Amino acid sequence: MTQIWPRIAGWAVAAVAGVVYGVAGTIGQAHTWGVLPVGLIVAIIGVTGLVAGLRLLTGDRWVALASGLGAVVATIIFSGRGPGGSVVVPAPPEGQLSTGIIWTFALPVVVAIVVGWPSLAAARRAHTN
Repeated sequence: MTQIWPRIAGWAVAAVAGVVYGVAGTIGQAHTWGVLPVGLIVAIIGVTGLVAGLRLLTGDRWVALASGLGAVVATIIFSGRGPGGSVVVPAPPEGQLSTGIIWTFALPVVVAIVVGWPSLAAARRAHTN
Protein backbone atom coordinates (compact mmCIF):
# COMPACT_ATOMS: atom_id res chain seq x y z
CA MET A 1 0.00 0.00 0.00
CA THR A 2 2.97 2.32 0.39
CA GLN A 3 3.53 2.22 -3.39
CA ILE A 4 0.27 3.98 -4.25
CA TRP A 5 1.16 7.51 -3.06
CA PRO A 6 4.31 7.88 -5.19
CA ARG A 7 2.34 6.68 -8.22
CA ILE A 8 -0.46 9.17 -7.58
CA ALA A 9 2.13 11.93 -7.16
CA GLY A 10 3.71 10.90 -10.48
CA TRP A 11 0.35 11.02 -12.19
CA ALA A 12 -0.35 14.48 -10.73
CA VAL A 13 3.02 15.86 -11.84
CA ALA A 14 2.52 14.37 -15.31
CA ALA A 15 -0.96 15.91 -15.52
CA VAL A 16 0.40 19.34 -14.57
CA ALA A 17 3.14 19.02 -17.20
CA GLY A 18 0.45 18.08 -19.71
CA VAL A 19 -1.60 21.14 -18.78
CA VAL A 20 1.45 23.37 -19.35
CA TYR A 21 2.11 21.80 -22.76
CA GLY A 22 -1.59 21.93 -23.63
CA VAL A 23 -1.84 25.64 -22.85
CA ALA A 24 1.39 26.40 -24.72
CA GLY A 25 0.24 24.36 -27.72
CA THR A 26 -3.21 25.93 -27.74
CA ILE A 27 -1.77 29.43 -27.72
CA GLY A 28 1.15 28.72 -30.07
CA GLN A 29 -0.61 26.58 -32.70
CA ALA A 30 -1.83 29.64 -34.60
CA HIS A 31 1.68 30.94 -35.38
CA THR A 32 2.58 30.67 -39.04
CA TRP A 33 5.67 31.48 -41.03
CA GLY A 34 4.29 32.41 -44.41
CA VAL A 35 2.01 29.50 -45.24
CA LEU A 36 3.88 27.03 -43.01
CA PRO A 37 2.03 26.37 -39.71
CA VAL A 38 5.15 26.41 -37.53
CA GLY A 39 3.21 26.77 -34.29
CA LEU A 40 1.07 23.72 -35.02
CA ILE A 41 4.09 21.62 -35.98
CA VAL A 42 6.01 22.62 -32.85
CA ALA A 43 2.97 22.06 -30.63
CA ILE A 44 2.39 18.55 -31.96
CA ILE A 45 6.08 17.65 -31.71
CA GLY A 46 6.24 19.05 -28.17
CA VAL A 47 3.24 17.14 -26.85
CA THR A 48 4.33 13.97 -28.63
CA GLY A 49 7.77 14.32 -27.05
CA LEU A 50 6.28 14.87 -23.61
CA VAL A 51 3.87 11.94 -23.69
CA ALA A 52 6.30 9.55 -25.41
CA GLY A 53 9.16 10.63 -23.16
CA LEU A 54 7.16 10.01 -20.02
CA ARG A 55 6.00 6.65 -21.34
CA LEU A 56 9.56 5.61 -22.19
CA LEU A 57 11.13 6.94 -18.99
CA THR A 58 8.59 5.53 -16.57
CA GLY A 59 7.40 2.50 -18.52
CA ASP A 60 3.92 3.36 -17.26
CA ARG A 61 1.00 3.98 -19.60
CA TRP A 62 -0.91 5.73 -16.82
CA VAL A 63 1.71 8.47 -16.45
CA ALA A 64 1.62 9.07 -20.20
CA LEU A 65 -2.18 9.07 -20.13
CA ALA A 66 -2.23 11.56 -17.23
CA SER A 67 0.00 13.98 -19.15
CA GLY A 68 -2.06 13.54 -22.31
CA LEU A 69 -5.34 14.09 -20.49
CA GLY A 70 -3.88 17.20 -18.86
CA ALA A 71 -3.01 18.58 -22.30
CA VAL A 72 -6.43 17.68 -23.72
CA VAL A 73 -8.30 19.26 -20.80
CA ALA A 74 -6.20 22.43 -21.06
CA THR A 75 -6.89 22.61 -24.79
CA ILE A 76 -10.63 22.23 -24.26
CA ILE A 77 -10.71 24.87 -21.53
CA PHE A 78 -8.54 27.42 -23.35
CA SER A 79 -10.19 26.90 -26.74
CA GLY A 80 -13.47 28.40 -25.60
CA ARG A 81 -14.54 31.97 -25.15
CA GLY A 82 -12.89 33.63 -22.14
CA PRO A 83 -14.70 35.57 -19.41
CA GLY A 84 -13.92 38.85 -21.17
CA GLY A 85 -15.17 37.55 -24.49
CA SER A 86 -11.72 36.89 -25.95
CA VAL A 87 -11.15 33.77 -28.05
CA VAL A 88 -7.74 32.06 -28.16
CA VAL A 89 -8.68 29.66 -30.96
CA PRO A 90 -10.95 31.55 -33.38
CA ALA A 91 -13.29 29.75 -35.76
CA PRO A 92 -11.98 29.58 -39.32
CA PRO A 93 -13.64 31.47 -42.16
CA GLU A 94 -16.35 29.55 -43.99
CA GLY A 95 -14.88 26.73 -46.09
CA GLN A 96 -11.40 26.84 -44.52
CA LEU A 97 -9.63 24.57 -42.07
CA SER A 98 -7.80 26.27 -39.22
CA THR A 99 -4.78 25.10 -37.29
CA GLY A 100 -6.94 25.28 -34.16
CA ILE A 101 -9.24 22.56 -35.45
CA ILE A 102 -6.28 20.42 -36.51
CA TRP A 103 -4.70 20.90 -33.05
CA THR A 104 -7.96 20.02 -31.30
CA PHE A 105 -8.18 16.68 -33.11
CA ALA A 106 -4.45 15.87 -33.46
CA LEU A 107 -3.79 16.10 -29.71
CA PRO A 108 -6.07 13.23 -28.59
CA VAL A 109 -4.98 11.13 -31.57
CA VAL A 110 -1.31 11.54 -30.62
CA VAL A 111 -2.06 10.70 -26.98
CA ALA A 112 -4.06 7.61 -27.98
CA ILE A 113 -1.29 6.35 -30.26
CA VAL A 114 1.46 6.83 -27.68
CA VAL A 115 -0.52 5.37 -24.79
CA GLY A 116 -1.88 2.49 -26.86
CA TRP A 117 1.42 1.58 -28.51
CA PRO A 118 2.48 -1.95 -27.52
CA SER A 119 5.24 -2.26 -24.96
CA LEU A 120 8.42 -3.33 -26.74
CA ALA A 121 9.96 -4.63 -23.52
CA ALA A 122 7.02 -6.98 -22.96
CA ALA A 123 7.23 -8.14 -26.57
CA ARG A 124 10.96 -8.87 -26.17
CA ARG A 125 10.34 -10.82 -22.97
CA ALA A 126 7.61 -12.86 -24.62
CA HIS A 127 9.86 -13.55 -27.62
CA THR A 128 12.79 -14.80 -25.52
CA ASN A 129 10.65 -17.16 -23.42
